[in-house]
Amino acid sequence: MTATSASPRVTFEALRDFIRAAFVIQGLPESDAGQVATLMAEADLQGSDGHGVIRLPQYSRRIQAGGINVRPDIRVVREKAAMAVIDGDNGMGHLVVSRAVDLAIAKARECGVGWVSTRYSNHAGPASLYARKPLEHQMLGLYFAVGNANHLPPWGGMEMLLSTNPIAAAFPAGDEPPVVLDMATTVAAYGKVKARAKRGEPLPVGWMIDREGKPLTDATRAGEGFLLPIGEHKGYGLALMVGLLAGTLGGAAMGRDVIDFNADHVSVTNTGQAILVLDLAAFGDPAAFGEALDALIRDIRGSARLPGVERIWLPGEQSHLKREAARKAGIALAPSLVSELDQLADSLRLPRLARLGEAGPV
Repeated sequence: MTATSASPRVTFEALRDFIRAAFVIQGLPESDAGQVATLMAEADLQGSDGHGVIRLPQYSRRIQAGGINVRPDIRVVREKAAMAVIDGDNGMGHLVVSRAVDLAIAKARECGVGWVSTRYSNHAGPASLYARKPLEHQMLGLYFAVGNANHLPPWGGMEMLLSTNPIAAAFPAGDEPPVVLDMATTVAAYGKVKARAKRGEPLPVGWMIDREGKPLTDATRAGEGFLLPIGEHKGYGLALMVGLLAGTLGGAAMGRDVIDFNADHVSVTNTGQAILVLDLAAFGDPAAFGEALDALIRDIRGSARLPGVERIWLPGEQSHLKREAARKAGIALAPSLVSELDQLADSLRLPRLARLGEAGPV
């Protein structure tokens, strides 16, 4: 069953607090648990349901198996004026990448540009959350990451040596919503495959193929095939470049060294990410940039459309609208996910996640 208007709904606050409580009882300090929970709930809020609370049971399995360090010493191990490398000490990826973004912003404020790489990080949720953070400082952000499992072979090959390796970019506008691109270098992120499997939905043709090159549309059989790159050989090349920037450059895992955290709950993943921040003030007047981007956005949105096309969307607009709608109506969760979260709550001896419209204890 899909997450629809008839599905259980929760408020952002209830979801955040539930996630935070689950992490605290598993050993994360209160402040760290709160930071991770906020980012995970924000993922669901904007419709990135493959990277939000759906990941909580998986993170919990890794924590309980010792695969994640709940009290890491996140530290800078290499640094120059406009760059740094952060060692995450196998902590929650959300904490490691957030530290990297904050440092990149500080460096961009001083140098006009800041690049920070991470190593020994973990899965950190949707890329857009981190690319968007510099917007608060009139800066733009670009984010790169190595995925947490290899699902992509080299173009023409069968051995999965690359991952979805996402890239995100966020540009601050003036009166318009920011332009925010968040994409995997595969046709679909593997998180979307997991979300479809959870909701009992088939995969569209073109997302995955099996080892005979035939379309694979059963999400529950995803392990029998592999994802397809965007733009065929061009997407493969882009995935490789992103992996080199986010992984190899900073000393993180790439290729055969990538651990499949879907199957292995114990091994250290050494996940790598990288954030590049540019200070608009270093290039001119940030307000003028915002006005120019507003004009471009309106030109694109108002441009001639093909027959049957109701609207031309800018990157990030649909997530912006989903965020506003979910703030008002609540975040819809698939019933099967709610059941899994209830089981997790019971195992941790936590109150179950409160759903909108329910009366009494849950």
